[in-house]
Amino acid sequence: RRARAGDLKLEEMQGGTFTISNGGIYGSLLSTPILNTPQSGILGMHRIEQRPVARDGEVVVRPMMYLAMSYDHRVVDGKGAVTFLVRVKENLEDPQRLLLDL
Repeated sequence: RRARAGDLKLEEMQGGTFTISNGGIYGSLLSTPILNTPQSGILGMHRIEQRPVARDGEVVVRPMMYLAMSYDHRVVDGKGAVTFLVRVKENLEDPQRLLLDL
C-alpha cells in the first residue's frame, strides 16, 4: 500500500527484491537461480536456441528459451509465482500483448 501511495522511505527501496538474471549471454541453457538476501524472487533467462517443437501435429523448428524462477515461499505464494511466470512467457511469445495490456 505504501509503495503504491509513494510513501516508501529511501532505505526501504535499497537492495533487491526481485532480480532478472540473464545467463543466456554467457551461453547458459538452464540453471536454478539462487536468491540473495533480501530478494523475494529471481527470474533466470537463458540462451535462445533453435529447437524442434510440435505445432498442429507437425514438428517445426522454433527459437526457444528456458525461464527458471526461484522465490521465497515465506513471501510469495506458489500460485502467484507461477501465474507471473506464465504471463512473462506469454508476453515474450507475443510482445503485442504488452502494448495492448492483454
